[in-house]
Amino acid sequence: MPLQLIPEIHRATHRIGIYLENIPDLGITQGEAHILSHLAAFGDSTIAELHRALAHRRSTLTSILDRLVARGFITRDTGAKDRRTFVVRLTKQGKKVAADVYRKLAQLEALALARVSKENLRSLNSVLRTLGAPAESPPSRKRSSR
Repeated sequence: MPLQLIPEIHRATHRIGIYLENIPDLGITQGEAHILSHLAAFGDSTIAELHRALAHRRSTLTSILDRLVARGFITRDTGAKDRRTFVVRLTKQGKKVAADVYRKLAQLEALALARVSKENLRSLNSVLRTLGAPAESPPSRKRSSR
């Protein structure tokens, strides 16, 4: 029996990336877009909060943040209460880009939601949370003995 959920989720995610790539003068990756839109919606966030919200590998998250810092969209500052924590903040330029990204993603989501009932949306979100739970801790790889 073929996979029932993962191919459609993959296609949808890939299409969102293509949608973002085709926005003129934006020039950001999907990972960058999600971080910027998160910061636009929730404000300053720690790296741990971004990790929990977006589920990137820490090394991937660091690479994306490095690119956003280099482009002048964000800063990473040591936390005032805990110096082991880094707080990610939008710069003035980053706030403009983040607002644009958030607006574009909200428009895309609104187009999709116009075609889905509230009941189906609740069901979809339930399925996605259910699918995501076991994926958070994938089965360990067994070493083959040769």
